[in-house]
Amino acid sequence: MQTTQSKTPWLWVPSLYFGQALPYIVANYLSVVMYKDMGLSNGDIAFYTSLLYLPWVIKPLWSPIVDLVGTKRGWTVSLQLVLAASLGAVGATLHLPSFFMISLGVMWIMAFASATHDIAADGFYMLGLRQKEQAAFVGVRSTFYRLATLAAQGPLVIAAGHLSTSLGDVHQAWAIVLFVLCALFFAFFAWHQAVLPRPDADHKAAEGTNPVASFFATFGSFFRKRDIWLILGFILTFRLGEAQLLKLVAPFLKDPVSAGGLGLSTEQYGTAYGTIGIIALTIGGLFGGWLISRLGLKRCLWLMVFAVHLPDLVFVYLSSVQPQSLGVISGFIAIEQFGYGFGFTAMMMYMIMVADGPYKTAHYAICTGLMALGMMVPGMWSGKLQEMIGYQHFFVWTFLSTIPAFAMAALVKIDPDFGKK
Repeated sequence: MQTTQSKTPWLWVPSLYFGQALPYIVANYLSVVMYKDMGLSNGDIAFYTSLLYLPWVIKPLWSPIVDLVGTKRGWTVSLQLVLAASLGAVGATLHLPSFFMISLGVMWIMAFASATHDIAADGFYMLGLRQKEQAAFVGVRSTFYRLATLAAQGPLVIAAGHLSTSLGDVHQAWAIVLFVLCALFFAFFAWHQAVLPRPDADHKAAEGTNPVASFFATFGSFFRKRDIWLILGFILTFRLGEAQLLKLVAPFLKDPVSAGGLGLSTEQYGTAYGTIGIIALTIGGLFGGWLISRLGLKRCLWLMVFAVHLPDLVFVYLSSVQPQSLGVISGFIAIEQFGYGFGFTAMMMYMIMVADGPYKTAHYAICTGLMALGMMVPGMWSGKLQEMIGYQHFFVWTFLSTIPAFAMAALVKIDPDFGKK
């Protein structure tokens, strides 16, 4: 693919994917910690922040618009400006009397902008790089996405905790963190406006294209795939336990011991889960990708299914013993996150296999949307369930919720050579 200007991908691929990760992390993870710091109930936190997954669930519905209107470059840069404004607006709402619902409303705007930015940025990546460059930089984009996750859940959470203590105002502390992210996205907007290449192929769809027919053809071909019910069952149940657990990790780690939690401060949470945990998650993901490249997905599947689900027992143990050593807690979280990162590689590769074909990009978007649906719905009820039965029984339940994933793993069909180099 030729472009009208030659710019090294190192100028824009790292910053593009670092920026792509941040609003997703804010909406689906940092929001949980922030609202917990502000005294919201576990039931409300889990329900309302789970709803923020919805834009990623339904983004395939409007992905054709990004192809039909304007350019991928234009969408990418413009949406970074929208994300900057929405992050700043969330911070500005946190001192309002009805801050919870107002800030959630602004986060909805941010989430839709972020999901659309994902579509545009991924499309631009394929247009802005030659095929050989795409393969060479796939590791770079993944690494910088992970680094953004680490930065958001580690240093930013630690900073919020430190500011809360020094300022004596948790709302102001989190507002400052969001204003920093706002400024960062204004910088991304200015930077990418200057350095993103202008690929010759980056243009709107040709005149005469029937978007309605194209839309239904794309969706129809996905749901006519062989063994579609097994595909749907595997994708929707693979994270059934994890979807419920993830929304209660921050509340559990931060709730006082008397309430069944571990009593970590925000800074300690940022260190244990947001830093050590994310590093272990990243190492597990890299190891999982390497192993699949050597053995293929089929030979690795059961090992990875066990790896992603059995470590959920870590939270059964932590909720039963309630250790007070940050080192012990961090060690167990590292085990759980390594297993999750390692095992989740199987799902990513499975979705790539399912999406293979003439509608590869659209079908992969449908797969990720279904996966997000499998996260959103169980997460919505998880907070109320935990409030009813307590942390220890809740974590036992989340482990039992992994049984459907084991059953579906026994049924899915995988090409023995898929994933090997």
